[in-house]
Formats: sequence, structure tokens, C-alpha cells
Amino acid sequence: MRTVLFTKLFQSRRVDEIAATTAELGFDGIDLLVRPGATVDPAEARDIPAAVQRLESEGLSVPMATTDLTDPERFPADAVLGACADAGVGLIRLGYWAYKPTIRPYADTVAEARQHLARLDALAAHHGVRLAIQLHGGTIHASGALTRVLLEGHPPERLCAYPDPGNQVVQDGREDWRMTLEILQTWLACVGVKNGGWFPAATTGTGQREWSSDWFGLADGMVPWAEILPHLQAIGFDGELSLHSHYELPYDQVIDQTRTDLRYVKRLLTAVPDVVEVSV
Repeated sequence: MRTVLFTKLFQSRRVDEIAATTAELGFDGIDLLVRPGATVDPAEARDIPAAVQRLESEGLSVPMATTDLTDPERFPADAVLGACADAGVGLIRLGYWAYKPTIRPYADTVAEARQHLARLDALAAHHGVRLAIQLHGGTIHASGALTRVLLEGHPPERLCAYPDPGNQVVQDGREDWRMTLEILQTWLACVGVKNGGWFPAATTGTGQREWSSDWFGLADGMVPWAEILPHLQAIGFDGELSLHSHYELPYDQVIDQTRTDLRYVKRLLTAVPDVVEVSV
């Protein structure tokens, strides 16, 4: 498994700073954010190869990128996927098909997503890249079971799964993490790595207790990474671990916490577990 840093934490900082900071932290590579106002703007897809080349000059690989691509007719899909392929970025994370129950039934959203994915599958084949669906709250792919509904019928060399246990803990989509990984194992390409949890908040006028969630350090939240990472090793997972530093902190503190998170991951990956449960 290789550790890559999702560049969302850098916001609009220049690629030179991103490259130097990520290399100094000790990551293997980069999960390149291609989004307006981020590392690369999708409207400027031609900048992707140069950004990748600069990152690679610091000894970083760039095996994957993150986009908001869902409907290929409303996104410069061909340009972005083509530029990623030219730059050697083989895995591209897709955007989100939102679940809005008061506006549109689930079945209608699934039907639309399948239409989009059929076209995206063809684009992936044309450019020789893989497209990943991330598990994310507020979507029709919040859990492993829901995501598999969209993956069925697509070959894993073109459409794959991006489990994110942190999202599942603090958003909807919660299910046993072993089940998530088993359900998606055929399509498993990368794993989002972050942690979070819930805490009691105010009481409403009705007497109902409200709850709030937040992102915590990898060793401090509800996701049992000390169990998940050895399990991934045991099942032979050899993809990317994309660390997401979604901390609402001053930038220097985010960098410090990211350094601590990476050290924790590396320690878990090199530890020899007493017992590893591969399946249930």
C-alpha cells in the first residue's frame, strides 16, 4: 500500500509549495485535486501534465486525481481524462450522485447515474484509465451495498470502488467495515483515510438531544484503523491510501496533524499483528 496526500488541504497554493511540503512530510505520492479554485482547474486540464511533472520532480508519484465528474456532458470529461492519461495518472475519482428524497426518488437518481456511468465507462476505456466511486454521505453511494448497485456490470479495470471509513462514521452509510470491504473487494482500488466521531450537543425545545460530528486525528476517532489496515494487508490490497486532512485548523496546525497521521499509518503498516481476522 502506498500513502498519498489529497491536495484539498492546500486549497489554491502553488504546485511548487505542495510538492515540497508533501515530500518533506514523507508521503509516497499525491491525490491531485482537479476542481475550480484547487490545485488544478478542470477548465485548464492542459495544466495537469506540468503539475504532475513538478510533483514527480520531488520524488512523488501521482497515481490518482479527484474530480467532480458525474455527467460527462456537464464537465470537460474528455479533456481531463485525456490529460490525466497523458500524465500517467491512472485512477480518477468521480463526483457525487446526491440523494435528495424530497426532490427526486432514489430510483430515478440511480437510473440517471447508470446512464452517466455507461458513458463514463466508454470514456475510461478510450483513455485507458480507471474511474472510482467514493463512498460519501448524502449520496446514493454512501455505503458499500449502495455503491455496489452502481458498480455491478462494470469491469473493475474501468470502474472501481473508493471506500472511505471516515465518511461512513460521521455521515450516513454506516455498516460494518468488514462488510464494506468484502462487498467491494472485486472493485477495490483505493481507500480514503481519515477519522472522526460524534459528541452530544445542545438539547432542542422538545427535549431531544442533538449530536454533532467532527474530524479527529487518525488515532483519536471512531474508525478502528489499527484493525482495518492489517485487514487490508491480509486480503492483499496493494492500492493507494489517500489521506484526507479535513481539519478546520490554521494551516500550520493542519500540516502538523497530517505529519502525525502519516506516522501513525506507517507504524500500523509495519507492525506485526498478533491476530488478523481476514473474513467472517
